[in-house]
Amino acid sequence: MARLIVGLGNPGKEYAQTRHNLGFLVVDAVARKIGAKFSNDKQAHAEVAEINFDGQKVILAKPATFMNLSGEAVASLMGRFKISANDLWIVHDDVALDFGVLRVRLDGSAGGHNGIKSLLQSLGGAQEFTRLRVGVSAAPEPIALEDWVISKFSIEEQIKLPKIVDQVSDKIITSLNTGLSGVTENLTD
Repeated sequence: MARLIVGLGNPGKEYAQTRHNLGFLVVDAVARKIGAKFSNDKQAHAEVAEINFDGQKVILAKPATFMNLSGEAVASLMGRFKISANDLWIVHDDVALDFGVLRVRLDGSAGGHNGIKSLLQSLGGAQEFTRLRVGVSAAPEPIALEDWVISKFSIEEQIKLPKIVDQVSDKIITSLNTGLSGVTENLTD
């Protein structure tokens, strides 16, 4: 059995520490902790790391397609590694959740997230994949949503961010063999 864990984000240094790249930050932390190394996979349009960990093949990926086209890279990876939707975990930012809140859902709609919309379209509407939604809070007035998600974290958020990334990555690693179940928890406490 193999598990595909994809962090959503935008490629490029200018987006590295933005809210939309929270998925990348978490998947990078997972890779560091389990000793996986990313390489550029041009065919899949993603940075990919493969490793056998705790008796299971784990594939970590960060699409290089920009958020709105994430589904193309994920669908390509699923086909190449013969991954079913049940073995796909997507880590992404969520403006509907307060900063630092983790919500794990086993299905659902896109909820306005363009990366998830792209994924649902590319998978033909299949919704049975696991989503690890990490809260980045709603955009404050008068900031537009599209500007908010590509903005850098505040100083206060930057202080809390390493703990949040650490806890989400730990949850992923400890759940690799057992799977994830639906849960909501505040990681800033």
